[in-house]
Order: sequence, then C-alpha cells, then structure tokens
Amino acid sequence: MKDQLCKALVLEGRVRLYLVKTTQMVQEARDRFDLHPCACAALGRTLSVGSMMGSMLKSEEEMLTISINGHGPIGSIIVDAYYDGNVRGFCSNPHVEDVQYESGKLNVGAVVGTNGTLTVTKDLGMGENFSGSVELQTGEIGQDFAYYFALSEQTPTAVSVGVLVNTDGNVLSAGAMIIQMLPDATETDIAICEHVIEGLKPMSTIIQEYDDSSLEQLAKDLFEDAKVLETKEVKYSCPCSKQRMARALSIIADSEIEDMIETDHGCEVTCNFCNERYTFDEFDLKEILVMKHAS
Repeated sequence: MKDQLCKALVLEGRVRLYLVKTTQMVQEARDRFDLHPCACAALGRTLSVGSMMGSMLKSEEEMLTISINGHGPIGSIIVDAYYDGNVRGFCSNPHVEDVQYESGKLNVGAVVGTNGTLTVTKDLGMGENFSGSVELQTGEIGQDFAYYFALSEQTPTAVSVGVLVNTDGNVLSAGAMIIQMLPDATETDIAICEHVIEGLKPMSTIIQEYDDSSLEQLAKDLFEDAKVLETKEVKYSCPCSKQRMARALSIIADSEIEDMIETDHGCEVTCNFCNERYTFDEFDLKEILVMKHAS
C-alpha cells in the first residue's frame, strides 16, 4: 500500500484524529542520504509528524518548517511540510553512530539530545512568519511534539510515531498518529483517548499490521464512531530544480562565477533537502551572468 494520510473526527466530533503511513517516504529519505539506522529513525519520525502538521494548514500557499536541535551527535534535523502532506527534510549527520537500548531498540534520544529546542515556523503567506519553540523533553521526537502542541499551540495532543529499521538498514515500516482534543472535548473523551493510547502497540508495528488495509479501517478500529474526513497519498517531495539552483547561483558575486568558469569550467550544486545534484557547465554559468545584468 502506498503512503497515505487519513484525517478523521471521533467521539462525536470532539476529538481530531490524524494517521499517516510513511514507510516509502522514509525509505526514500534513507536512500537519498544513505541514512544510518538512528539517523533514519530520527529523521523519519520528524518527517512523519511533519506530514500530519502540514495537512493541518489551511491553504496551498502555506507551509511550515520544523527545526530540531538537541545538540546531540546527529546535529540539526530540518523538515519542510506542505498543505498536501508532502514533506522533505535532512539531518546534519546522516552517518551518526547508532546508540541502542539494552533491548536492542534504537535510542533516538541519545543521538538527538535534549539540550536544545524544537521550533516550528509557519509561512502563512502573510508576509511575516509565525514561530513557536519549546525545549526538547526527551529527544525521542513524539513526546517532544506533544509538548510543543500543549505549550505552543495550547492544544492537548497525544503523538505516537515509529520507524522500524531492518538489520540491512532498509525501512520495514514507518508512521504516526496524532490525537487532538478540540475545545468542547469532555473529561470522558480525554479518559477514552487515554485508554486507547495506553493499549496501543508501537506505531511501527501497527503500520506493519495494516500494510494491506487502509488507514480508514485503522481509524474505525481505534474509534468506532470515526468519521473520516479525508484520505490521500503523501510522499517525499522536493520542489528543487536546475532553474531554482540557477537563481541561487545568481546571487553570488560576478567574480566568483567568473572564477568557476575560468578555473573549474563549471560547478555542481547539491540540494540540502533531497541530495539531488545539478551540474552547470561554462555555458550555463555565462548565461547566469548575462541574466544577472539583464534584470
């Protein structure tokens, strides 16, 4: 089954439920950056939550950027999320040395660290961006996002996220869930949600078990009265292109571009977000110089 995102209302519309399957998305990130297991789990968890948060935006013109830096060995994790649930992202150290618990489970918090912040910056197309930032609590990603929603957006939220990495480094399953209390949620609703959450298997296990089923079925298995609002495919998607990279090169001083032409006979530019490489030969660079002075 392809990656997909499902939005639903439960408990007579007083609670919002988001579910996302991101196995292929996280595998693509793993392949693009040659992510080692802990880096794959950390970035994959952030991509998964980012997909759901992107789908919370109101219009196609909006986007948000998640920045996590706990000053651990993985460095920064950056994820861009869009209205359609598509995402892109990277981490500073994709080859960070793995740390494991005694059980053998990957210790994501150890590589992310907790001496730093989780920041969400929203570009709502209004000229000024809006940012919210919280101190990292565990570095395990899920609990940190729950803390962000409670503190920065004043919305009681449960977040469950998981990435299961095989011994060969490939992604067996990945996905996430968000349960949010709406303003009219009752104490009974909260108790029911807590009961559901307490009985949950790890999110990566749930995604594996529902690999041949739809997330709509999962929503209805979790909450009998689930009213599905939308189900759609999501993917790892980067809008970079050679044209965009040319625009980026155009802000470089003429002397530096001329040096690339005369000394290197061209250049190669790599996109941080997808690791795609774009080659510019002498003719391309000369064209960029001409366009700079024509505008």
